[in-house]
Amino acid sequence: MSGSRSDVLVVIPAYNEEKNIGPVLRSVHALEDPPDVVVVNDGSLDRTEQVAREHGARVLSLPVNLGIGGAVQTGFRYAVAHGYRYAVQLDGDGQHDPREIRRLLEPVRSGQADIVIGSRYVQRTDYKAPLARRIGMVILAKFISALVGHPIHDSTSGFRAYNREAFTFLAQHYPTDYPEPEAIVLLARNSFRILEIPVQMHPRLNGTSSINSFRSVYYMVKVLLAVLVESLRDRLRPKDGDRS
Repeated sequence: MSGSRSDVLVVIPAYNEEKNIGPVLRSVHALEDPPDVVVVNDGSLDRTEQVAREHGARVLSLPVNLGIGGAVQTGFRYAVAHGYRYAVQLDGDGQHDPREIRRLLEPVRSGQADIVIGSRYVQRTDYKAPLARRIGMVILAKFISALVGHPIHDSTSGFRAYNREAFTFLAQHYPTDYPEPEAIVLLARNSFRILEIPVQMHPRLNGTSSINSFRSVYYMVKVLLAVLVESLRDRLRPKDGDRS
């Protein structure tokens, strides 16, 4: 591809992450073979955009907050338009370790998978979530596993790698309500190959999650309904595009 030193684009959705985005970008730029980076500033009310630019990132600023689904889809459309072969979704809060990007990309580059999910739960890790959230994640994972026909351990992970066919598809069809779990069902129903690998996740560098125990239960119920509806939708790719 012309105009870029990498065939990989890291897409970082960010909303009010002025305290976190700088360290995240420094970690990405410090990689041995650093990928290109685009930060999608999702209508932040703080200095997220300025800090990202100060750290050398391309920044796409949305005029209003679209949520993580709209932000990631914007990044994927940028990746399509600029000819990238691979895309990596990475959160802007410091929970994901950019040093794991290479491992996520290996199965995609080798053709083993179309999408690789960095999972907190595919094997035991040090990551600890609040009890209510852990219970909700287990229930949601089992429900999604039943819908897609194979085990999914971490359906809400936002640390993922995609080949061009997968992120091009999502650039047009990315779910916006509960994007991470819904996208798994959408991709599986359209015959994309999904693989999970274990990764380490860390607490947020700064700030707190907006999901408390009560909201975790409420969120889980809404997500279960959303993924059920997604599973009933028509396929978006013809059957001759199926893969074994």
